[in-house]
Amino acid sequence: MRTERNLTRLDRVFARLDREPERPAHIDVPKMSRHRIALLGATLAFYLAIVWLVVVTSWLVRLDWQVMFFRPYQQWPEIHAFLDYYVVLGQRGPTAVMVAAWLGWRSWRQHTLRPLLTLGASLLLLNITVGAAKLGMGRLGPHYATTIGSNEMGLGGDIFPSGHTANAVVTWGILAYLASTPRARRWLSAISAVVSLGVGLTTVYLGTHWLSDVVLGWAAGLLILLALPWCEPLIARAEVWLLDQRDRLRERRTAPAPAPAPAPAAPVAVPVSFKRRTTAQDETAPAPGQAPARAPRAPVYLAPGPHSARSERTPVTPVGSRRPPHSDRLPRGATASTARPLTGG
Repeated sequence: MRTERNLTRLDRVFARLDREPERPAHIDVPKMSRHRIALLGATLAFYLAIVWLVVVTSWLVRLDWQVMFFRPYQQWPEIHAFLDYYVVLGQRGPTAVMVAAWLGWRSWRQHTLRPLLTLGASLLLLNITVGAAKLGMGRLGPHYATTIGSNEMGLGGDIFPSGHTANAVVTWGILAYLASTPRARRWLSAISAVVSLGVGLTTVYLGTHWLSDVVLGWAAGLLILLALPWCEPLIARAEVWLLDQRDRLRERRTAPAPAPAPAPAAPVAVPVSFKRRTTAQDETAPAPGQAPARAPRAPVYLAPGPHSARSERTPVTPVGSRRPPHSDRLPRGATASTARPLTGG
């Protein structure tokens, strides 16, 4: 009796990877719904409230100083080595490379550039918004604080909001944003929230950020994820343009090469006499579409037939004299006896 081997989960995964790439018939693109707009407005209000509490040196700034004096890295030194590596999950370079590799594979499998273009748009928004806020508020970090109890604003710093925290929210949250099923979106949203929360608290543990920096970083990253549906039309136009350029490049590579032009024939030496004769014939040749011209007639004073040049003629002595006749003169060759009669008796 022949028995078939039961496929394991790993076999099913490899069988799925071996399938030909195919573009999904329907890609679920998030829309800017009323729920999302309301959540975006609430997050923006929370963002502005955090900034205001820090600017006016409120209870949030006092909490920042209390956490800094607590020095968590001295309270729990045994986890310091692990958190030094864990905080890398919030650095822009390594996380962007890891997520771009996964989304690049998805783009190849689904024959669409949307995952990579969405990641690029989110990182561009992150650099513009968070970078401008950092440089605009200029807050110094805990290690560079100068006055106890102050908000350390406008002193040339660049840590408010936390870039590690905002980058973790956007980079890992984009996986949930691009999920193809609701179940995958829920799981990836929970994982990205835990990772970004851990990265923010790790920066507080290491003493590189105030607690208010981390809270504002969470809000900044969430604002970018909530505003991404507004960028979807631009992403779609960019994808169409890039695919058109790819098709044109393929057509240029596969187009047949033009046939080379024939080389001009070498000139043939023509005798001088033939050149003169040909030139004379070309000058008298009729133009296309015209009747052939008649050959010129010889003058009346010339006898018909070929005529030789003057230099080739034999000299001929003219007959007779050109002088007018006189009665008292004898013509040449005549004798006196025959020319004149004898006179006298």
